[in-house]
Amino acid sequence: MGSRTRRHTTPRRSDTSDPSRSRERALRVLFQADLRGVEPTVTLARLDADPDARSLLDDRDRLTDETPIVPPPEPDDSGPAGTSSGWTDAPRSASSPELDGFTRTLVCGVEEHRQEVETLITRYSRRWAIARMPVVDRNVLRLATYELLHEPTPPAVVIDEAVDLAKRLSTDDSGRFVNGVLESIRKDIADAQRTSAELGD
Repeated sequence: MGSRTRRHTTPRRSDTSDPSRSRERALRVLFQADLRGVEPTVTLARLDADPDARSLLDDRDRLTDETPIVPPPEPDDSGPAGTSSGWTDAPRSASSPELDGFTRTLVCGVEEHRQEVETLITRYSRRWAIARMPVVDRNVLRLATYELLHEPTPPAVVIDEAVDLAKRLSTDDSGRFVNGVLESIRKDIADAQRTSAELGD
């Protein structure tokens, strides 16, 4: 019997039908929250309440613009709940699917473990302070580092998907930068796990 190519297997999740799509939407939520200067869960709540806001976020082909995509809610909006009356940049699609469980897990996980995640990113980003990174790049790194630390996804899958997001949604150099930082973080985590296993923890 001939040998088969070995592929990375990812544990099947019950909280998403498309993990890649969930990662991209989580990145878009983190990006929006970062630009607005609010916690990611605040942006999650806004998107939950407004399908047009989700459409605006999903419509953007690249995330290099430093201006927030989704406008803040209008305090005097007299229209029905969940509408975008008065927006100058109307979404192309009429509505957008709700955010799934994996998207929420990723966004909330980045928020909950932000200090641990950013400590690792800072250690391996080589002269790049997180605050000076392009907004997309730092949120791709936050998202992927959280997943490397706390989710059962194979590291190769996490890194491949993060690099793809950086290439598609950020600058031409972002993929290479993200790959280098995440590879160093992956090795750090693997070394720590190996040491822990040797010590019998």
